[in-house]
Amino acid sequence: MTGFTTTAIHGIRSKENPHGTLRVPTYDCVSFEYEDSKAIQQAFEGKRMAHTYSRISNPTVTHLEQTLRLLSGGIAVLAVSSGMAAISNTILALGSAGKNIITTKHLFGNTLSLFEKTLSAWGLEVRYVSMNDMDTIDTAIDTDTCCVFLESITNPQLEVADCNAISVVAQKHGVPLVADNTLMTPYLFNSRKNGVDIEILSSTKYISGGGTTVGGIIIDNGTFDWNKSAKLKEYAARYGSMTFIARLRQEIYRNVGACLSPHNASMQSLGLETLSLRIDKSCESSLEIAHFLSRHSTVQATHYPGLPDSASYDIAQKQFGSQSGGILTFDLKNIDYCFKLMDSLNVIRRATNVNDNKSLIIHPWSTIFAEYRDEEKCAMGIRPTMLRLAVGIEDIADLIKDLEQGLEQL
Repeated sequence: MTGFTTTAIHGIRSKENPHGTLRVPTYDCVSFEYEDSKAIQQAFEGKRMAHTYSRISNPTVTHLEQTLRLLSGGIAVLAVSSGMAAISNTILALGSAGKNIITTKHLFGNTLSLFEKTLSAWGLEVRYVSMNDMDTIDTAIDTDTCCVFLESITNPQLEVADCNAISVVAQKHGVPLVADNTLMTPYLFNSRKNGVDIEILSSTKYISGGGTTVGGIIIDNGTFDWNKSAKLKEYAARYGSMTFIARLRQEIYRNVGACLSPHNASMQSLGLETLSLRIDKSCESSLEIAHFLSRHSTVQATHYPGLPDSASYDIAQKQFGSQSGGILTFDLKNIDYCFKLMDSLNVIRRATNVNDNKSLIIHPWSTIFAEYRDEEKCAMGIRPTMLRLAVGIEDIADLIKDLEQGLEQL
């Protein structure tokens, strides 16, 4: 068994290229020709494994999917056009009008908007619970529950739920556990070993490397018995453990059309090769910056799961080990202080993304949660005094110096 980075670089050996290229070519094409009419018929009937149309599958995209399958330990992977496409495709495959999902208010703003505004309009009920209260989760689940949905680390609240404990509750009811693992990736968090059935990633973030491209990933860990799903049990009789991905590929994903472009897949395969190196650097710097901010007199509070005084510290150490990701938040006296600090920074950029190689700072209250009323933001754990810092891979001395000079001006 090779290591993570070795697998990311060498894990999938594609068919020999006539030019001997060491990298899978970018197949920027739509259609694929067959030797005869019988061959193309068999391909469309699913009796022959072959590419028919790039909205459905493409060699460059397949290479990315298969590499992530090896890295994650899942049984099947589907790459889509964005992280939000990964979430929406997953929920559309699992749920329907009259069904419900169990989740928390402490989610990324667009995810919450998808659940509360877009999908609820089609008759999907959303039930909010605390992911730290197993009894509440247990009570909320009923025969119409299609999944429990959480984030491995909530963005930007930075709370960590005990996935194994939640999985026990979900399994008791025959309900799959779905986790958005964007902030940790399979490098830091093995979702399969921690009770997660379906893992979702925004590959726009850490995987793309340098914020080059938008994409999303759906990973089926092969741990759920789809005979227990009212919506998918007919598929289960035919596809067994591959039921979920088969349903996506043959209907939801195909019909919604949120496919990943070959160009983006190629860029993200390249990003995978340096993923562990970038995450190691980001995590190391994040912890050092968190310690620096926690000691600074101008900073009201610092939140990072790697700090011993964090409410999530113990479970983060249990699930992630010594590395707690590349995002931290901190609070200043008021909004004016937040804006002044942001405007005074020279190395850290004012932009929204995670692991863009560059460190990025944002004021969640006024940006990614701007569509919500103040009381709604507070219910989501978003404060007007909060800043979110996504730590890149610059030299740590330069990042701390930049923050220090900015804080001195307040």
